[in-house]
Amino acid sequence: MARTLSALGLAGALLATAVAVPTSQAAAHDDRSRPVAGDRPLVIAHRGASGYRPEHTLEAYRLAIRMGVDFIEPDLVSTRDGVLVARHENEISGTTDVAVHPEFAARRTTKTIDGTAVTGWFTEDFTLAELKTLRAKERLPQVRVTNTAFDGQLPVPTLQEVIDLARSESRRLGRTIGIYPETKHPTYFRSIGLPLEEPLVRVLKKNGMTDKKDPVIIQSFETANLRKLNRMTDVRLAQLLDAAGRPYDFAVAGDPRTYVDLVKPENLRWIDSYADGIGVNKNLLVPRDASGKLLAPTAVVRDAHRTGLVVHAWTFRAENQFLPVDFRIGTDPNARGDIIAEYQLFYGLGLDGVFSDHPDTAVAARAGLS
Repeated sequence: MARTLSALGLAGALLATAVAVPTSQAAAHDDRSRPVAGDRPLVIAHRGASGYRPEHTLEAYRLAIRMGVDFIEPDLVSTRDGVLVARHENEISGTTDVAVHPEFAARRTTKTIDGTAVTGWFTEDFTLAELKTLRAKERLPQVRVTNTAFDGQLPVPTLQEVIDLARSESRRLGRTIGIYPETKHPTYFRSIGLPLEEPLVRVLKKNGMTDKKDPVIIQSFETANLRKLNRMTDVRLAQLLDAAGRPYDFAVAGDPRTYVDLVKPENLRWIDSYADGIGVNKNLLVPRDASGKLLAPTAVVRDAHRTGLVVHAWTFRAENQFLPVDFRIGTDPNARGDIIAEYQLFYGLGLDGVFSDHPDTAVAARAGLS
């Protein structure tokens, strides 16, 4: 492994949730520690408390911190002047009010992003000053109607603003809040002369985040940029793995491996050479049949732990449409189902962390672990 793993959570005194590994386990993992299976997994606020506030806003992150999370997650894209900002995608018509700004109407365009034609407005066509004139809106207004009450009120935050919030809240609460940034479309951004890695490492270094013990984990669905980052910084890295498709850098390089291939033991060992853990679509851990019912768990958690990787699963959402049939309540797809039962199932697999849109429920379910 390229780095000494101290757990893909906050290390040592930085985070109360870090736990020791029994001696017998530590020996099996070359003295590299990780959270004990089932023992206080990390709660990561997926784009903030995005079930309650428009995603990737300081209010969503602030609420998640009040709910007791360990990490907040900003997805990172670049502005035209090279500033990293928190947006789910670089196309922003679904998450901002850009479409009602007549001064930007001419910037609507079609681009090819990771091999797919996308039409809209893109962060890389705006300076930070211009982007700051926009306001966020709820991305899933039919699902999360109450979130629309905040439409038009909240600006797009920069990475630095997210770090500042995490630090100020850490001081106020007396506990460390980590950041878990995702680099979005790194191959694309590098192709247009706006690479994400250099400004990300620069901002982290400016804030004293350079070591594996610092409260930051960088994640990506691509592998090449994580391997590059492994040479640029000692902070922890997590390889994201979906239940379908393959990393876009594999498509560019002609690598035939898929995400499903990457959870095989031999490829987990390869991931272990540059990353500290994996962030896994939960369907790779507990598949569903064609009707949406749960099947038997896979061996991915066990295999990753044997390799020395920790496992964080995504994404946990409380609404019925996102839950397996087994945990739905009633027939309204937007009503809440039994999300606690889903956490109990996945926590029981020995996960080291979960990404949640409703982080209060993840914290509550974790509190019930013994």
